[in-house]
Amino acid sequence: MLEIKNLSKSFNAGTCNEIKIFSDFNLVIKEECTGILGTNGCGKSTLFNIISGVVMPEKGDIILNGKCINKFKENDRAKYIGRVFQNPSMGVSPSLTILENISLADKKCQRFTFKNLIRKNKVGEYKELLKALDLGLENKLNTKVKFLSGGQRQSLSLLMAAMNKPELLLLDEHTAALDPKTSRLIMEKTQELIKTRSITTMMISHNVKDAIKYSDRIVMIDGGKVILDVKSKDITEKELTGIYNSRNYGSPIAEAV
Repeated sequence: MLEIKNLSKSFNAGTCNEIKIFSDFNLVIKEECTGILGTNGCGKSTLFNIISGVVMPEKGDIILNGKCINKFKENDRAKYIGRVFQNPSMGVSPSLTILENISLADKKCQRFTFKNLIRKNKVGEYKELLKALDLGLENKLNTKVKFLSGGQRQSLSLLMAAMNKPELLLLDEHTAALDPKTSRLIMEKTQELIKTRSITTMMISHNVKDAIKYSDRIVMIDGGKVILDVKSKDITEKELTGIYNSRNYGSPIAEAV
């Protein structure tokens, strides 16, 4: 469970260009997957950056399964938090092979040298994990990731973020850069990983259909506040689209993409 208490964050504080993102913001996340919606600039990615330790707030507590992680550095939080970004290349090392990438993920936050990175006794396990993606990556272990498609890279990134069962998984518009067919595939793999591993997940999305279909709960943020908090099964695409568009003047979102 994630608890965010009395969170406040501004940029350019004390200047004429000050932008207040959050002021005494509170949120509790305990469902397997919570969809986070909101207009551009409402603070969704900033919230993820604060949770993961990339950005520090002025005040507030971030409590993960009873642990206050406020003073944890980003690297220390990575022991408990996995994150997948919009850019398929951000969660992987393109110049390394699939095997080297998945070995790195397996040794996340551990001390090691590149010489002892790959453990031969783990290769069979890695192949089984990759096989579950149904993309044939288990047969391309020595292929450099830069030669993979965007969908293959994002699938690998997702697997790497979830393989050690983090206490929290952050999905930052992780299908936004993909074509519709590949996006659906990644969302199905995402749902499967979350359900089989019972990982508490927050998923930023601008796709109303995906938010409802693949999450258990919908939270919409606007002006640094929660303006909608509802079970996904209790709201329709039309209703959610209407609320979203009413807050996003001039940039309507489609009900289904």
